[in-house]
Amino acid sequence: MLTIHTRLISAMIAQASSDHPIETCGIIAGPADSNLPLRLIPMRNAAQSENFFMFDPQQQLQVWKEMNARHEEPIVIYHSHTAGETYPNRSDVELAAEPQAHYVIIPSRSLDENEIRSFRIVDQIAIEERIRIVQQYQPELEFQMVA
Repeated sequence: MLTIHTRLISAMIAQASSDHPIETCGIIAGPADSNLPLRLIPMRNAAQSENFFMFDPQQQLQVWKEMNARHEEPIVIYHSHTAGETYPNRSDVELAAEPQAHYVIIPSRSLDENEIRSFRIVDQIAIEERIRIVQQYQPELEFQMVA
């Protein structure tokens, strides 16, 4: 199950709306081995496509180096689907390279938080999981959104 703060959901929806009709994409980093999404990092869709996303390779390298330095990992990898179902398509499954991550798909046709779906993708098998949207994490934890 993915537990995620409502502000992170709102930020992903806003980004999907802004990028539409191009698929939006990004990650939410968190402390390594924590399963706690804290820091939203919007990414550029280098494909500039309505039905495919690909992180800009230079930006991805920079973001992954920064996460390593901060002892973080990608907790959520997200993108939008501009038409059709919010289910991983063939390329989504084939290119999923972070087995510990939650793969979140945002339907930019409706932008309703209740239609956002999350999947675990391991060995090219996608399994849907529940999403629990919370108003706050434990009081001692903070999150930040990075543009």
